[in-house]
Amino acid sequence: MVAPKNKKPKTKKVSAKSGPIGSKKKTTVRGALKKTTTRKTTVKGKITRKVGSELKRSPRNPIIEPRPYAWESKATFNPTAIYSSGKVHILYRAIGDSDNSVLGYANSIDGFTINETYPRPAYFPYIGLKYDTTLPSIDYSSGGGWGGGSEDPRMTLIDNRVYVLYTAFDGWGSVRIALISISLEDFLAKRFNNWKGPVLISPPGQVHKNWVLFPEKINGKFAILHSISPNIMIDYFDSLDELDGRKFIHSVHNKEASWTASGKFVRGAGPAPIKTKYGWLVLYHAIEKNDSGRYKLYAMILDSKNPSKVLCDSIQPILEPDLWYENEGYKGGVIYACGAIVKDGELFVYYGGADKVSCVATVNLDKFLEELISHRVVKLKSRKIEP
Repeated sequence: MVAPKNKKPKTKKVSAKSGPIGSKKKTTVRGALKKTTTRKTTVKGKITRKVGSELKRSPRNPIIEPRPYAWESKATFNPTAIYSSGKVHILYRAIGDSDNSVLGYANSIDGFTINETYPRPAYFPYIGLKYDTTLPSIDYSSGGGWGGGSEDPRMTLIDNRVYVLYTAFDGWGSVRIALISISLEDFLAKRFNNWKGPVLISPPGQVHKNWVLFPEKINGKFAILHSISPNIMIDYFDSLDELDGRKFIHSVHNKEASWTASGKFVRGAGPAPIKTKYGWLVLYHAIEKNDSGRYKLYAMILDSKNPSKVLCDSIQPILEPDLWYENEGYKGGVIYACGAIVKDGELFVYYGGADKVSCVATVNLDKFLEELISHRVVKLKSRKIEP
């Protein structure tokens, strides 16, 4: 398969001045003139307007693109991230000539500019392994990675150890959640041959994706969030060694009717939760039923002591796939966030665009949370981005 070429149409110049609340304004999304209006939303009998903090895409997007290495020649997307030792450390899903998914590594000092990349995969568990042909084959493809591998990582740092949950596809009939880990010292030194695992933690015969590990213990236990719809589902462990390949976490899966929710089709959690003064911030993906096929990003806040309790949920998406690099790839109309960190009071959200490239968007965390808990919609405002 040959990856589609990125087309970058010329940007038309239009006015970007803001008018009064409720007025229309024209803004430019690369190659397309788009009108945006301020809409009213009713919340518990009150009318609130879609105004507030602006989640800004970096003008450097995409920050990671395919390179002429055999293992990442087609796609470099769905990045996850941690912040340590003054740098943002990124793992991203990469697909190359073999159509296998592996994990690549990059880092950034300012969170936007990639300062260092690694010339080889940082992790590749399934290359060369045989799949179990006793299982029935499944019709599954994700991001063009037909050959299987390690997909859509979620990285968490706890007690100087880096944990990664990812979707493990064997290329035939098994789509499960796998857990790997490595010491922070080895990770920073790029001793990527020291990964522990993988261990499969979801049951066989089911399709599971989008599981995340909380970045600190809750009531003294490790906590894995494995469903947000129709209910929040979290499993707790004294030690993650309890998940030994024989003990599994049982969750809602795609064959159950309860997997869908009214109003929007919830796909699952995005990055690992972020602890805030209001509770756990969870970003998640969903598809609106009146806008089928477009992956959008939403936000909710869970109770800090009892994270199965939802304190607040965004009414509208906080980020939508509107720009060219979110629509020109293996799957157009997709924003898929797997990483988020806080740096200097700013929330950095790392996401995949169109199943092909890696991107970042930022917002002041305090303003974002204030808008979210007051039921105002924190929504990305399209703007002209100079080349």
